[in-house]
Amino acid sequence: MTLLELLIALVIAGLVVSTALTFLKQQGQAFSFGTGRMAVLQNHRFVLDLMERDLRTVGSGVPAQQPFLVYAGTDVVAFNADYTSDDPSDVFAVYIDPDAPAAAVRAVTRSRRFTLPGTSFAYPDTSYNERGTNSPAETIVFYFVPDSGTARTDDFVLYRQVNDQPPGVVGRNLLRTEGRPFFEYSQLIESDTAASRIEPVPATWMPLTHSVGLHRSAADTGRFARIDRVRGVRVSFTATNGETGAREQRRAVSRLVRLPNAGMAHVQTCGEVPQLKVQLRAAPMDLPSGERVVELTWDQAADENAGERDVVRYVLWRKNAPGDPWGDPYLSIPSGLASYRYVDGSVAPGASYYYALAAQDCTPSLSTLSTTGLIRP
Repeated sequence: MTLLELLIALVIAGLVVSTALTFLKQQGQAFSFGTGRMAVLQNHRFVLDLMERDLRTVGSGVPAQQPFLVYAGTDVVAFNADYTSDDPSDVFAVYIDPDAPAAAVRAVTRSRRFTLPGTSFAYPDTSYNERGTNSPAETIVFYFVPDSGTARTDDFVLYRQVNDQPPGVVGRNLLRTEGRPFFEYSQLIESDTAASRIEPVPATWMPLTHSVGLHRSAADTGRFARIDRVRGVRVSFTATNGETGAREQRRAVSRLVRLPNAGMAHVQTCGEVPQLKVQLRAAPMDLPSGERVVELTWDQAADENAGERDVVRYVLWRKNAPGDPWGDPYLSIPSGLASYRYVDGSVAPGASYYYALAAQDCTPSLSTLSTTGLIRP
């Protein structure tokens, strides 16, 4: 073999090796790109699917006096639902998990009041009951916070928390989509003169909170009831593969989750006519403002935390003369408190008033009335 032939063979071999290395490098880059793309897809699919699964249960199995939506913010959403039960015979819970912690399968009580993560909002203000026992609807919180485990300043991690229990990580490598918050909301607008419609909740209203302790109470109206009109949650974020620079891959996603149970009343079963067996007390009083009012107070009915434990609300009547019929109820107040107080500010000085109270179960059936004598403010 001559020297020239040897040189030609070396050149050809070098070209073959160079081409092979280039091909392998391209294949490696393509594989790395495909792996990164799959990581992004798996990341955003898992996060969106889990959040949609949970959010669609908002309000399921929630007693009338317990709010279905607790907090609606741009980074945090908290809601109540009978999501998990540790009792295999529970037919009302969405899921059954015999190994679920006892503190995570029923409503958190006021003695365990906690601050929602990422907010300054403490919840709850009262303990919610159903048929005299603790409500089966627990509080579920989703919240985004900056991820301190990465070098990036725009990276977020999504957590899920049940009641006051330790949170769990749902997803990492999540960015805020430019121009959009993580959570946006749709509200139901009802009118007596026009068809009902769905509209976005204005950003200036954020965050919405259920600051009134009892849902559907006399105070749960106006601006305090805005959160009760929410019927949908839009989740938006950008998922990445965790890389930076030229190796980073992103995918912006957005999904509107409808809340089919929001605003629905929880159906209960009841037994005999509820027993009241407490006295309605009424007395005139002066407010610090000088306004003359009538203060009404009463204790729990006999069937609220004992007996059949089926009292869901208290009904009040008012009339001006002893011979007049009671007519339509004046006011109703949800049950769930240790004692009750209502201040009637719509009274006229010197006028005559008589009041009556009844307990009502979910049939709905009314107890016998507890009445007051003549009250003159």
